[in-house]
Amino acid sequence: MQTTFSPADLRRSVIAVPPLCRDANFKSSAAENAKLIKHIEAGGVNILLYGGNANFYNISLSEYGSVLAQLEEVAAKDTLIIPAIGPFFGTAMDQVEILKGTRYPTAMLLPTLAVSKPEGVREAVLRIVEKLGRPIVLYVKDEGYVNLEVVKSLVAAGAVSWIKYAVVRQDPAVDPLLEAISNEVPRELLVSGIGEQPAIIHWKKFGVQAFTAGCVCVAPNRSQELLLALQAGEFDKAESLRERFLPLEDLRNAYSPIQVLHHAVKLAGIAETGPQLPLLSELDADKQAAIARAAQDALAWSRA
Repeated sequence: MQTTFSPADLRRSVIAVPPLCRDANFKSSAAENAKLIKHIEAGGVNILLYGGNANFYNISLSEYGSVLAQLEEVAAKDTLIIPAIGPFFGTAMDQVEILKGTRYPTAMLLPTLAVSKPEGVREAVLRIVEKLGRPIVLYVKDEGYVNLEVVKSLVAAGAVSWIKYAVVRQDPAVDPLLEAISNEVPRELLVSGIGEQPAIIHWKKFGVQAFTAGCVCVAPNRSQELLLALQAGEFDKAESLRERFLPLEDLRNAYSPIQVLHHAVKLAGIAETGPQLPLLSELDADKQAAIARAAQDALAWSRA
């Protein structure tokens, strides 16, 4: 596993956001997680962020250290793994105590609107970073979680390794918050965090030259191909690639990004992801059938 981080790393690879594979008893499965990681790495993608899709919202503190050790062990030496912490302050601080003893160069604070205010998020990030001794990923997922001044102050304090921007807009080209952040914060820290769908618009309109994705876990080489097309300014090619991800992405939007991706990796035959960790649940058989078709089509396209 790569044990250093710089913003330049964000340009080399799509940032995959995979599910965490578990066995029938909800235990993290080293063998199945290794299958998924190697599938992603084989597609040229070597940055993996274990956050919402991995359901780190519901991970137990008692297993946190063993999961981190497992992921570090199965990743290739040049693969960067970024685990999540939180979303609540007390949980994050307890997890940081474990992270301090590892070689992970950064971690991402999961967001929550339930019991947070922008100034409180600022205070939490500063305290987490002080305890961890390393900057962390700021995940801007909802309007009102943070504001421009909070983002600027955290970047100025050296508390932010990078920013995952994932506020969903009806029209991703109309985004006052992203526009303000992109004008005030070094763009090398900005990452489009909503998959392949808005990545092209975020790239062209706001200068965001990196993106995270879930469907990359099924077709990693095609998602990486999209990134390379953007870097080459081949926007028509990038758009044609983006459109091929839509059947699976539309299902994720319709039913649940986390649940659909969890099923998709299994139903495509990539790795056995196991049962959904509560508080999530299984999708019904009809939905799974549609997911299987889309996931298998995406994998076949990836291998073509």
